[in-house]
Amino acid sequence: MSDHAHLHAMNTRTRKIVAAGLLMLCGCLTLDLPWANAPAQARPPAQAYRVSAVCAPPAPGSASCLALRLVAKAPLAVPGARALPHAAASAPRSASPAIEQTTPIPESLTPQAMLSAYHLPATTMASATQTIGIVDAYDDATVESDLAHYDQQFDLPACSENDGCFRKVNQAAKTSPLPPSAGATERGWAQEIATDVEMAHGVCQNCHIVLVEADSESYDNLEQAEQAAVTMGATEISNSWGGQEPSLDSPAFDHPGIVITASSGDDGYRNWIAEPQFVNYPAASPDVVAVGGTRLLLNTPADNTWLGEEVWNDGAEVEEVREEAGDGAGGGGCSEHFDAPAWQRSLPDWAAVGCDEKRAVADVSADADPFTGVAVYDSTESEGTRGWNTIGGTSVASPIIAAVFALAGGAHGVAYPARTLYENAAKTPASLHDVLSGSNGECLEPLDEESEPPRASCSAVVEAASCSDEAICLAGPGYDGPTGMGTPDGLAAFEAPAQPAPEPSRDEAAVVPPVPSPASPPPAIAVPLTRPAIRLSDLALTLSALIGLNHSHPRISQVGFAFDISAPARVRVSLAERVRAHRHARWQTLPGSLTLSASAGHNSRRLSGHRTLAAGDYRLTLTPSGGATRSLDFQIG
Repeated sequence: MSDHAHLHAMNTRTRKIVAAGLLMLCGCLTLDLPWANAPAQARPPAQAYRVSAVCAPPAPGSASCLALRLVAKAPLAVPGARALPHAAASAPRSASPAIEQTTPIPESLTPQAMLSAYHLPATTMASATQTIGIVDAYDDATVESDLAHYDQQFDLPACSENDGCFRKVNQAAKTSPLPPSAGATERGWAQEIATDVEMAHGVCQNCHIVLVEADSESYDNLEQAEQAAVTMGATEISNSWGGQEPSLDSPAFDHPGIVITASSGDDGYRNWIAEPQFVNYPAASPDVVAVGGTRLLLNTPADNTWLGEEVWNDGAEVEEVREEAGDGAGGGGCSEHFDAPAWQRSLPDWAAVGCDEKRAVADVSADADPFTGVAVYDSTESEGTRGWNTIGGTSVASPIIAAVFALAGGAHGVAYPARTLYENAAKTPASLHDVLSGSNGECLEPLDEESEPPRASCSAVVEAASCSDEAICLAGPGYDGPTGMGTPDGLAAFEAPAQPAPEPSRDEAAVVPPVPSPASPPPAIAVPLTRPAIRLSDLALTLSALIGLNHSHPRISQVGFAFDISAPARVRVSLAERVRAHRHARWQTLPGSLTLSASAGHNSRRLSGHRTLAAGDYRLTLTPSGGATRSLDFQIG
């Protein structure tokens, strides 16, 4: 059967998610949010700023850095901004002068504010022995001097190569040759590097830092850089970058006893803002601590204490993607390829998450909203400005969490330290801020510039329709996908349990051996046998579906489908509509997704729901547990 069935239906189109049937969410839980009636610290006005991605979207086999910066629509109106002379006398008079921001933008968060908000010390005795590895692409030639400028501004202890605090190496763990410059316009990683290094030092001020620069943003080079960070003695490694999941997890992230953090992404649940849909990798790896993004609200600048947090989701208008203020949301979702580790599957509410046995992203979170962003100094010119910036994105959250683990003394011998967060939160729920409000699901409404701080105007019920109101994209008590177990509230959640249980492997198949002494050869680590992949094939619409969808006003319940599968498995089924606006088009997931139990061989099912399907293009997607996704495109009209 052809992958395209040409059908007839009504002519009207719609792009908004119907929330009927989901309103029960609102009636079952009343949240007394601490910021509802309290004055919060001032934030940059949405009318005066737009959000810009620091790096370009990732190409296949490559990653993108995940920093977002606020760009003033009228740069010279920002306090501390001054125009620089043109670099060349021959510059055309119409060319805009470069702008230098000489002081931090007043509303951006300082390192002192972050420490106060998350109830953290600047140093600990344990952190003096910790080395935070930062893995990024290309070379930032001014990173050390930029860090010195940052430290001087905020009265932090110096951290340089001269005093042994800071080192910079290439992906072979050597000081030269360094990669090509990160300052080139088409790359943009310099601002990411400055952000990562300054956040790590701002949170853990007596930690050592080793910056490992990959030759490019390809997975091959970044993974070599990851291995180099281990070679250089990193006890924590932060990765503020991501791209599409590979079919196999890389051994570059499998280093028992080292804390490896990875950003969950800036484009919402399953990357809905940017497309194509995917869960960011390496955050999807079961070996790492996946870090999601929140909107951090503080009390007045006089005390900077924690007032509240919610899921960061500023939405996106289809025709304005990556161009206007408010574009961005914390990433996450269910991995398509990797199983959930034992400590995640043991959650009491795991069934409500919606991932079956697959890995759920994230594990923990921190501030990521550009409108509640952090102050970063970068002397590399970007979009006509240099100097102080306000930076957001989950690239901010990843080094924060790596530094918090460092303050707590590292992994404490735990093979995969995400487990520590789950066990400590279960024993002492107050050790983390449990984020109860918001969703990182699809929202096509514009930013509400009148709210404080600005946020998407969609309700959480509308946003949660993307994942059928499951916890993988909807915040609530306990674990949820957008924020994991929560955000830091002191160090207790990051410290080893007082009496840790025997250390399991990720799938409970073996016990991880003790860390060998330097004189001993490393023992072989048992690799569990992999199960044969589930094969789903021959996906097609049923005859009754072809007939029913040709009638006027067809409904979702008339979408019948058949498929063959090689073994019994759980199969996730979703239907998406292609939405167009101006030059842009994207797939919007409709309500009515389901998970079914398929028997080996031929299966025939249909969707449920009374929604009418308008004329247009549709995609039916089936994802078997332990197998590759299969999709069928068809057309109504």
